[in-house]
Amino acid sequence: MDIHKLKNLNTKHKPSWCPGCGDFSIWHSLKKTIVELGWTPHEFCVVYDIGCSGNMCSFVNAYGFHGLHGRSLPVAAGIKMSNHELPLIIVGGDGGLLGEGMGHMVHFIRANHDVTLFLHDNQIYGLTTGQTSPTTEKGIKTKSNPHGGIEIPINPLTLAITAGATFVARGYAGDPEFTQQLMRKAIDHKGFSIIDIFQPCVTFNNHNTYSWFREHAYYLSDQEYDRSDKLAAYGKSIESEKLPLGVIYEDTSRKTYEEELTQLSKGPLVKQSITQRDVNKLLQEFM
Repeated sequence: MDIHKLKNLNTKHKPSWCPGCGDFSIWHSLKKTIVELGWTPHEFCVVYDIGCSGNMCSFVNAYGFHGLHGRSLPVAAGIKMSNHELPLIIVGGDGGLLGEGMGHMVHFIRANHDVTLFLHDNQIYGLTTGQTSPTTEKGIKTKSNPHGGIEIPINPLTLAITAGATFVARGYAGDPEFTQQLMRKAIDHKGFSIIDIFQPCVTFNNHNTYSWFREHAYYLSDQEYDRSDKLAAYGKSIESEKLPLGVIYEDTSRKTYEEELTQLSKGPLVKQSITQRDVNKLLQEFM
């Protein structure tokens, strides 16, 4: 790994995460993946949601857009349709993407945009100091549910598979090298790809700790099952006694949203000429 290229992705700002936060590991894995791909800062874009993970916007030297809470996905869709040749990554947390942005998530997935999403899943609202999030386990006591939550948690894997995601995987911040390998596979996949990354919150989640994940997670082997079998993948995604890490599902047969758009058949919109459009015809038709 070229340390100088890795440093080129740094900014003058230092991370503000709590010492021991899983975001540090994901941040490092992301930068190493970008260097491995050979991208320079102007050759890709990252859209960030609000939250601790969203603060990464200040710590990666690249085109970036900090969306509103839960609204990173529609922003990403607009960027991708404007220039579908630009590699696009989304970084967000379980709160913004599965709480405030749940409606966007379902429709974004089923569209199959050629975009990669890294979901920081710490099972808590960390930036706002420890409220129950959509992925918090039932019964866990938090600042917003002092008697324990009564709702069952959302499973990002089953949601993604059901909604039509063409690449679904699960990583773990406690193993940055493994997570980096998954990131490369997800980015190389043509179509919508999501990695649900277990990311311990060392300050506000005292249940899903690094030691808890070491006891409850296991790595999928390449021979575990047929990853193109949707029903088999769904079965893996609902395992709860032991939580699988790795590629859960992959479908390489579907066209991407951008490939289906006839408006993009002549190339990215940003490269198409607008001087040859007859605006008067449009005005007569709609006015």
